[in-house]
Amino acid sequence: MLLKLQSCLLVGCVLVAMTGQVQANDDEAFFESKIRPVLVEHCYECHSSKTKVPKGGLRVDSRAALLRGGDSGPALVPGKPDESLIVKAMNYADSAVEMPPKAKLADPVLADFRLWVARGAVDPRNEVPLVAQPAGTDPTKGRDFWAFQVPKSHPVPAVKDSHWPHTDVDHFLLAKLESKGLKPVPDADRYTWLRRVSIDLTGLPPTPEQITEYIADTTPQANERVVDRLLASAAFGERWARHWLDLTGYADQIGTANDLFAEHAWKYRDYTIAAFNTDKPFDQFIREQIAGDLLPYKTVEERASNLIATGFLLLGDLTVVEADKAKLRIDVVDQQIDKVSKAFLGLTVSCARCHDHKFDPISQRDYYALGGIFNSTESVHKVEWGVWSWPVIAELPETDPQRAERATKLAQQQQRIEQLKAEREQAKQRKTVVATALNAKDEEEPDQPTRERLEAEQKELDARIRGLDTQIPHAEFFAPAVPAAFAVHDYPQPADMQITIRGNAHALGEAVPRGVVQIMSPKPVTIPANESGRRQLADWLISPDNALTARVTVNRIWQKLFGEGLVRSVDYFGVRGELPSHPELLDYLATRFVADGWSQKRLIRNLVLSRTYQLSSSHNAAENAVDPDNRLLWRMNRRRLDAESLRDSLLATSGQLMTSAGGPGLPLEYPENTGGLSKGGVNPPNFRLNKFRPEQEFVRTIYLPIIRSAPQAGPAEVRNVFDFTLPAEFAGQRSVTTVPTQALFLMNANVLKQRARELAQKVLSVPDDAARLESLWLRVLNRPITDTERAESVAFLNDLRTLEPGTEAAATDLKVWSELCHALLASNEFLVRM
Repeated sequence: MLLKLQSCLLVGCVLVAMTGQVQANDDEAFFESKIRPVLVEHCYECHSSKTKVPKGGLRVDSRAALLRGGDSGPALVPGKPDESLIVKAMNYADSAVEMPPKAKLADPVLADFRLWVARGAVDPRNEVPLVAQPAGTDPTKGRDFWAFQVPKSHPVPAVKDSHWPHTDVDHFLLAKLESKGLKPVPDADRYTWLRRVSIDLTGLPPTPEQITEYIADTTPQANERVVDRLLASAAFGERWARHWLDLTGYADQIGTANDLFAEHAWKYRDYTIAAFNTDKPFDQFIREQIAGDLLPYKTVEERASNLIATGFLLLGDLTVVEADKAKLRIDVVDQQIDKVSKAFLGLTVSCARCHDHKFDPISQRDYYALGGIFNSTESVHKVEWGVWSWPVIAELPETDPQRAERATKLAQQQQRIEQLKAEREQAKQRKTVVATALNAKDEEEPDQPTRERLEAEQKELDARIRGLDTQIPHAEFFAPAVPAAFAVHDYPQPADMQITIRGNAHALGEAVPRGVVQIMSPKPVTIPANESGRRQLADWLISPDNALTARVTVNRIWQKLFGEGLVRSVDYFGVRGELPSHPELLDYLATRFVADGWSQKRLIRNLVLSRTYQLSSSHNAAENAVDPDNRLLWRMNRRRLDAESLRDSLLATSGQLMTSAGGPGLPLEYPENTGGLSKGGVNPPNFRLNKFRPEQEFVRTIYLPIIRSAPQAGPAEVRNVFDFTLPAEFAGQRSVTTVPTQALFLMNANVLKQRARELAQKVLSVPDDAARLESLWLRVLNRPITDTERAESVAFLNDLRTLEPGTEAAATDLKVWSELCHALLASNEFLVRM
């Protein structure tokens, strides 16, 4: 029994064998946005089919050509960048082979190629890239593909087992099951359903009190009451905002190459949390993020919120240290096109930067039509730091009370600064006196005891002065300023964008009128000459003629609740994406979503109250033989907790979770000569994340700072291990890996040990072992303990107690109960949402 229970840790460490979404589409998008443009611009001239005799016998215009290589052998070894000649040549590792020969590529580009090769060098090219689509090409070709047809409202299908469905959603799913001769598995028990819906909606497990209350409620409305409570909680927005941030490239650092503090990024995060908690209609959510600065407003607060929302267009992996400002500008445009098209349309429009899209009916002209909109939008601007640029910062309007409060705080801060300066001056004066006394000669020379006392005082004064030298600029930097946010605005003279030949900002072709993707635009979008077009773009994204926005959105929500989307390639609805498993249901949900005012809470409520969501995740051999991937949803999919839910659940279960009102995530130390633009700084606002604020150990993970250039530290280290989305990527669905580092983390990480100890202390407040075990199981696994588990646990505790001779009973109890708590917190059942 002891061995069996002790193995809980190892069982939990091995984890569940789960398979995440295939990364092929993400890897192809990475190739198209990061790798192909560089090859086209820097390599094709000498190493492609465009040259009669490629130099060195090497072509780089297809994967097969790279694998075949040239006179020096294969240029590419997938998965092994250190053995790949193309990586060596680009890094100038061998003076005999340096490519491109004119100048070494920038470090971020070299890092992209290394990552591409390490991830298997996915390259969809089979032939020379397509040339740009001529202006006369039919833009409607390909409109018959399902994703480009406007969703239709389908009737709710009849089913044979009319007593089984709870909602219309169940009718669609059951009808498909019955057509295949399949039946759904039995419902999950009430404990499992409560844990499932609590984690899905809030990212937190239910408390023992919530479990007891729900189990005691045997009315037909019990589930509805739970769902309404969860949707109304602040934890809902904290959970679902994090899903959205995965699509934005959000971080508290600007770019990756330098330690640059994104001092206003947190305002966009808090805006997103508030948007989900207030159930901001998703069409308005889109408008504000694309064109918030151009929207009408009724209040100061609304205006500030609209400006903050446009941070969506800025909070990506911006490279702000770039001498070539023309290149920087089109790279920012490319990132914005990629983000907008992927987040709202589920398309990879950025793949059409250098040529027509390889697979989808998206032309290069479509890319530059959108590009003109963002190229007419000021996002970054040149600053006085050498070759630096910086995201645009907008002052936020204030109410009269806010302005008065800031003035009061400013006066208090100024008083504090003057006090610190006075203390520093006093310390310096005293240091002079001490130095004079130490240097005195003859009869005034101090005796040995006096000298030792003065030398000790001198060291104390030096330390005090150094401390004040740090405190004063820090206080000056954080003096209350006019509130500001990263926010875009239109250039004074918007203009159409010229095609950049091979993505080269200095090789320009014809100008393409600003517009949208033609395949989904039966009616032309008119953009006034004096506007960028962002307002019209936002209107088009939510228009009835747009076939994708509502579909993509409801599919993302479905995936978060059921584990896989109705379209499994949630970020890609193009030709090479997966077909929907239930196309009529997808259209039904999309049209209903719009009819319900684009309310995400209403959609989520409808889905989690369905009978399908209530199913158990148990196995059935007969159904599995027909549908092994569970595409038809005859059972619920099991899912491992993501990094945030794991850490937050550990805090909640141990009783240590603290609420947070948001605000800046970074505790900073600034050198004296730095400061952000809003502070009039003469250098970029560098930061050193030396330590976290004490309370950050206990707040939800969404409030912890995200750093691009280094592994996540301190309380955020769980992100390094459990598949957190890289902040340089836009991903609607995270990969799920099972690797040894996860097992080691669960066994050895201080966060597990500390939370286990805190949990044990809570359990020990219960009078006897039997009651303690009941309490522990309810807290951790959210269900009653079984007889077998009780017997094994008692044996485990007794065996551990015999290993602690000569220690006090209280210390022994805390240690052995901590071990048991650690075992449960690392178990499969805690790590998995059933």
